[in-house]
Amino acid sequence: MKTFETCVIGAGIHGASIAFHLASLGVEVAVFEQGSPASGPTGRSSAICRAYYTNHYLARVAKRSLDMFRDFGELTRGRGCDFHAAGALYLHPFSDAPALDKAAAYMNSVGTRVDVLSTDRVRESFPLIALDGIGVAGWEADAGYADPVATTTGLFDRAVELGAVARLYTRVVTVAERPGGGAMLRLSDGEEAECDKLVIAAGPWTRALAAQVAEPLPLTVERHYVATIRWAAAGEMPFVHADIVAGYYCKPEGADQYCLGPLTAEPDVDDPDADIAGLSPDESHKMAAAATRRVPRLKEAVSTGGWASLYDVSPDWMPVIGEIAPGIFVDAGTSGHGFKLAPALGADVAALLLGVEVDEGIRELSPERFRQGAGLGAGYGSARILG
Repeated sequence: MKTFETCVIGAGIHGASIAFHLASLGVEVAVFEQGSPASGPTGRSSAICRAYYTNHYLARVAKRSLDMFRDFGELTRGRGCDFHAAGALYLHPFSDAPALDKAAAYMNSVGTRVDVLSTDRVRESFPLIALDGIGVAGWEADAGYADPVATTTGLFDRAVELGAVARLYTRVVTVAERPGGGAMLRLSDGEEAECDKLVIAAGPWTRALAAQVAEPLPLTVERHYVATIRWAAAGEMPFVHADIVAGYYCKPEGADQYCLGPLTAEPDVDDPDADIAGLSPDESHKMAAAATRRVPRLKEAVSTGGWASLYDVSPDWMPVIGEIAPGIFVDAGTSGHGFKLAPALGADVAALLLGVEVDEGIRELSPERFRQGAGLGAGYGSARILG
């Protein structure tokens, strides 16, 4: 039986980040992943990078993550994450104006530049955007997008360079409490391992693993999709935009393509291992219809396909992070926020595991909030992904 100081289940962006930060501190860490790094939902992420949040803790963490995206090569010894600081425009109904003013004031106070724009300013600065139903907008100049696989493998490979043990293509089948704290793991190849501290960061598979040692977490799994389009004039709209009124987001993908996806809840999936269908014609049409109403010139674009993936979702669409049994932690329920938060959030999760000083805001994400009936309010209406 192998014994480790810490273990991480999952090598998506969250597991890779946690391993990177632990290894950077000289902590012994082993990472167990049923596939390769970013082979699950992370690799299918739209990989938008923003710090546009109403929740103060997430606003701080996302700002630190944006700093890490910009400094990625220095942090990972020359590896790249293909970060593009394209800016992001958030289109709101007028009823969101008071909440947006409040959120923008806080974001600016922690170093994230957010300009609140009137419709006249939007019309002047973003002439391609039709303003039907829009009353106010936010512009985050330093937001953008990155490559989800390159980011994850960059963090993971640097963690391995720093001493992390990589156990890829190895599924954790059983998690059990270890007397005195920590966990015993049984792996798909029959091997066993134990650790003083464990963090389960397995995305849609987290709930089933965590339920072996604690009360079931109130997490669901949703099927989300991305439609892709190609537009020859894409250089005229190089920024990300999120349309809270129409319920979709749009981000550049390469020189002449965009990804389109929903901002709202989607159907549940019972089994994260089950086959999920790819993008359907109806889904593609829904995104195209919304986007062309908002940006009429996108009628010139052509559909190039798309894909579907999974979100692990909490009841309040906010991450679920904390200790669920002595020495056993979860980092789950990221509800579509996962990629953009993970680079810096991994440092705070590592600090929780080690019991050292941490931004106290992370404690409001504890699973205990659901037992206490204290879900977190965040986001704008049904666009909870803008938490």
